[in-house]
Amino acid sequence: MIRFHPTSRALAGFAEGLIAPNESLVVSAHCDMCHSCRNKVKTMAESVAQAYLSEPSQTSNAVDNELANMFDAIVSRPEIEIRSKRTSADFRKTVKVNGKSFTVPQSLQRYAASMGSWSQLIGKLWQAPVMIGGKNLANFIYMEKGGSVPEHTHIGNELTLVIDGTFSDGLNAYETGDFIALSTSDTHTPAANMHEGCLVFSIIDEPLHFTSGWAKLINPLSHLYFKVSTKN
Repeated sequence: MIRFHPTSRALAGFAEGLIAPNESLVVSAHCDMCHSCRNKVKTMAESVAQAYLSEPSQTSNAVDNELANMFDAIVSRPEIEIRSKRTSADFRKTVKVNGKSFTVPQSLQRYAASMGSWSQLIGKLWQAPVMIGGKNLANFIYMEKGGSVPEHTHIGNELTLVIDGTFSDGLNAYETGDFIALSTSDTHTPAANMHEGCLVFSIIDEPLHFTSGWAKLINPLSHLYFKVSTKN
């Protein structure tokens, strides 16, 4: 059961094409998996369109210009098809890692098709980079049972979508479809303890900052890694 969703403000911004591309991508993928948010976005988009069309104080040319700008903003964000029902055909692309295969939401399929090779990081943690443009760093991350990311906080923002499986981080327990937005005020330790492990898609706009144990030794190098990764 999906328990964590984008805020109403984020959904409204997505419906109007006003949020940043990286956030739009993760919100779009969440809506692929969440019937409730998908319907909210549909209603919001219809309301915005109706408001533009019915505004009496604007001239016809001004309305046309506003609609054109809104259309440009919408088509520039990750595509999301709003439908009341999804079929298995909407989840065609699979991600394979460590002998397992996972389906991905429609909005992430083109990224899954062109992602980089999987690399094993520490212990039971795997990562495959995805180039999404700009300065943001995106990855598919797979945690085997017992796998975890060392405790860390965030220099910037982190957006994560749980694609398959469950994990906990000391703040909450997350399940398939959950949308997670963290900022500089959050410190957590993601860990997967279920047999099937957990696959997530994550975007950060600044390096992580590790806060405990040996992982703190990585911090002087994390900014270099972040820069190199985003230039490829």
